[in-house]
Parts: sequence; structure tokens; C-alpha cells
Amino acid sequence: MQADLSPVIAATAQWLTRAFPASGGALASVLCEVQARQAVTVAARLRYPTEMDAALLGVAGPGGSGRLDWVTGADAALGDDEDAHAWRTWVDEVVASWAACLLTDADLAARAVAALADGRHSTGTRAEFRRLVDPDDSDRNAAALLRHPDLVGPVAGLHQGPLLDRLNPGRTLIA
Repeated sequence: MQADLSPVIAATAQWLTRAFPASGGALASVLCEVQARQAVTVAARLRYPTEMDAALLGVAGPGGSGRLDWVTGADAALGDDEDAHAWRTWVDEVVASWAACLLTDADLAARAVAALADGRHSTGTRAEFRRLVDPDDSDRNAAALLRHPDLVGPVAGLHQGPLLDRLNPGRTLIA
């Protein structure tokens, strides 16, 4: 199933790293990209937990980065060359929002990875997502913009509620 989600994971991670680039050189860029890809992978697996969900995503499409570009102000810098930005059609707004939530909240990221391990995704181990769940200083420095709650807050806030609902299914609502 991960192969079915790979275009969405790749495009959404690329969007995150372009919207919130690494601070530093080539190593920082790689570390930032790895963290974005891990967060997006967890978010995509939570969002599309079954093969049917992934298949429906392939049919309906993820929606693109239009609203995300508008929220971050990136839409002004895109230009008119649509072919150069075709990959943006594979960006999933909800997955990007959930990934931003995971990158800015270590406890939430740990709960999300644990939810993968408990579900159908037996590969959702803490070690597989170490840079997301337990980043070291070099990870934090490389992804300073990507992990900054104030900077990614507008993106994270778009769909944070459904992520919390997904991770807290037994929560009782009190009126």
C-alpha cells in the first residue's frame, strides 16, 4: 500500500520543505527532508489506513497545494509555468496539515506512530520514525523553520481537529 501513497508522500514532503526550508547546508537540507518525509508518511498512513482508502485517493486525487500556498503566501511566487509545478497537484492538504502538527508536537507524534504500530501498519515502529519522534540537536537545527509552531501554525491548524479525533477515538464529548 505504501507504493500507492508514494506520490502523495513525495509531493507533500517536497511542499513542506519548500515552504519551510532547512537552515544550513546540504546536510541540513537532507535532515529536514527526512523529517518532513517521516511526518508525511505517518500522516498519510493515518489518513489513508486501508488499501481501499489509498485506491480511492488514486481515483479522486489529493487536491493539490492551492490552499496551502495561499495560507503560507507561496502562491504569489509560483509564476505562470504550470508544468514546472505539476507535482503540486499531488500535495494532500490534510496530510500536510497533520504532518505539521506532528512536527511541532513530540507527544502527538509519538501517539501517531504508536497508532500505526497498533493498526494495520506493522512497520510503524518508533525506530523507523526516530527523526520525527526523537530528533537530536542536528535534526532540530536543520528543520528549525519546519518545526517552529508559530511558523507552521496556520498549516497545522487547518485540519488539527480531525487528527486529534483520529488519535483519540474513545474520547467522550461533554456538553
